[in-house]
Formats: sequence, C-alpha cells, structure tokens
Amino acid sequence: MLGNTKALFARIGASLKKLNVPLGSSAPLGTKKTRSFLRFGIKEQILFAKRLSMMLTSGIPILQGLHMLEDGASTRSSRFIMGALAESVAKGVPLSESLKRFERVFGAFAVNIIHVGETSGTLPENLNYIAHELRKKHELTKKIVGALIYPAVIIFATVGITTMLIVYIFPKILPIFLSLKSELPLSTRSLIALSGFLSQNGLLIIGVVILLTIMHIVYMRKFISYRFILNRIILKIPVFGTLSRDYNLANIARTLSLLLKSDVRIVQALSIGGNSLKNEAYRRAMHRVGEGVLHGQLLSSQLKKEGSLFPSLFVQMVSVGETTGNLSESLMYLSDMYESEINDTTKNLSTILEPVLMLVMGVIVGFIAISIITPIYGITQNLHH
Repeated sequence: MLGNTKALFARIGASLKKLNVPLGSSAPLGTKKTRSFLRFGIKEQILFAKRLSMMLTSGIPILQGLHMLEDGASTRSSRFIMGALAESVAKGVPLSESLKRFERVFGAFAVNIIHVGETSGTLPENLNYIAHELRKKHELTKKIVGALIYPAVIIFATVGITTMLIVYIFPKILPIFLSLKSELPLSTRSLIALSGFLSQNGLLIIGVVILLTIMHIVYMRKFISYRFILNRIILKIPVFGTLSRDYNLANIARTLSLLLKSDVRIVQALSIGGNSLKNEAYRRAMHRVGEGVLHGQLLSSQLKKEGSLFPSLFVQMVSVGETTGNLSESLMYLSDMYESEINDTTKNLSTILEPVLMLVMGVIVGFIAISIITPIYGITQNLHH
C-alpha cells in the first residue's frame, strides 16, 4: 500500500512539472448565473470520484461512466453537472478541462489531480485518492459541526424560554402588578418595559432579524471584505476561534504536504492550497506567503510574518522541514497534530461550555423569576398585615 502511494505521488509530480499552462478555455457549459446556483456537496463529490474510479477500473469508458452517473443522479444540480461533463467529454474535451468550469464546486486541488491522472494514465487511482482526501476533510468538518450543535441547542432553548416567559406568561399577571399602589422593584419595572417593547414591536424585531440574516448571506456571497472581517472576528472568539484556527491549519498543512510529496513546486502548492480555503483571512495570508516565496524568501520566514494566523510551533516545524529537506513530512506531522487537537477540543467542548451556558441560562431565568416573585411576595405580606 505504501509503495503504491509513493508511486502515485511520483507519477503526479512528474506530470505536474510538465503543466506550465492553465487548463483549457473552451466555451463554458451553461451560463455563469446557472452554475452559481449549483449545489454539489462534499458527500456527492466523494461518491462522484469513488464511483467514476470504480467504473474506469472495471473498463467502462469515461463517457459511458458519466452518463451512468447522470442517470443515477438524485438531485437536479448533480444531474446538470454530470450531463454537462458528459456533453463536454463527448466533444473531446478532457475531464479536467470540463471540471475547470465547475471549479467553484470541485476546487482547484481536485481539478489539478485529475489533470495529472489524465496526463500520467492513472486517472482511476487519482480519483480514488481524491475521494479518500475528501472523506477525511468531511469527517473533520463533521466533528466540528457536531461539537457546535450542543451550544446552539442550549442558546436557542434559552432564547425560546425567555421569550415565552416575557411575551406570553408575564403579560397575564401584569395587571396585578400595575394595580399595586406601591413602587415595584427595579427588576420588575425593567421586565415590564422589556415585555411591552417586545409585545409592541415583535413583528418588527422578527422582520429585522430576517432582513439581517438575508443581508449576511448576500454579503458572504458577494463581498470578500465582509467575509474577511467576519473570519477575523471568529478567530478572536475564545474556544471557537481556536477550533477555527486548528481546522484551517490542519487543512493547509495536509494540502501542502500532499502536493509537495507529488513534487509540485512550492509556489504552485501555496496557490492551490490558498484557493481551497474558505476562510478569507487564511486565503489572503496564503497568497501573501506565496508572493514572498516567489521572490526567493523562505516559507518559514513568510509564515512568521503572519504570526496572528500561524503559531510559532507551526513556523518552527516548517523551518525544521526546510532545513532537513523533509518539509512534506513536517507538514503532515503538523496536520496530524492539529487534527488530534480538534478531536480533543470537540470531545471536551460540551464539558467546557456546559457550565458557562447553564450559568447564563440560570441568570436569565432567575432574573425573570425574581422579577415576578418579589411583587407577589410583597402582596402576600400586605394581606397578612
């Protein structure tokens, strides 16, 4: 298995060295607007690469394989993509050039590896290799999303309970408090004001929330500067910022390691690695690092300039790899290390956040309870007198 992997890396590297021109630029399939609304998730990408690899290995021609995938597609987007790829391949366009038109979906890394497979005659092996790497990335993403579900549920539960108490429960006993001639406690008066505001402006608040959500989605799609600012803010948040940083560092290290093992030039590897990132802060940093390396600077020295994004340990390990000539091994070690840290963080995330979330929820519910109980207690005391 190890020998086959090394042989594959060698073939990939030998082929990539010959690629000095970009992929083909023939007429695009479908309009740009149509392709921008395609949904082809990572699970579908894994199945595409795995199934096409199996078909090619069993001797099925690539065009027939694409038609089979189109017939078995479960969504309109996947059916459109498979049909477009089949149409392009039928015209004699290589699969990699056809995929280039859907690079937003598949990513530059997959497109380049498939191009290498076509050039070296190892397309089935390369497709299987892509499926393996996509599966690892998908598992890493699932761990992070799974770890965030618990805090999200607690937050939504807190907001829901608080809203129900203030908007529905509290107004029913409000007339009793308003009939009292004595001055109400500050907490009760604050709750009355908040309840009145929410009751009178509830629809407006919901509308504003929906509008802000839509604006956020649009801004994330259209404005790079907005994504950059938001990504930087997320990196500053305790716990979640560390999780985001480790996730990006693990992906960067693994992508660079795999490309360097294939003898891809460092500048090209940095470009492919940067383009594969969704975090705009790290994407920009990778392009700045690539520009520095292009001008003859060491990778470690350029990473050191981005100290807010790349920890000293990451820079030191890269420096050691450059010195010993084992940069790809050092990067793979870093990838494994950060993936291990993500595993530990996700396992302990509920333990870390549970006390904080429960405390916040207890304070909110306790404040409401005190605001309601204190006047009632005052009423009972007056009745006894």
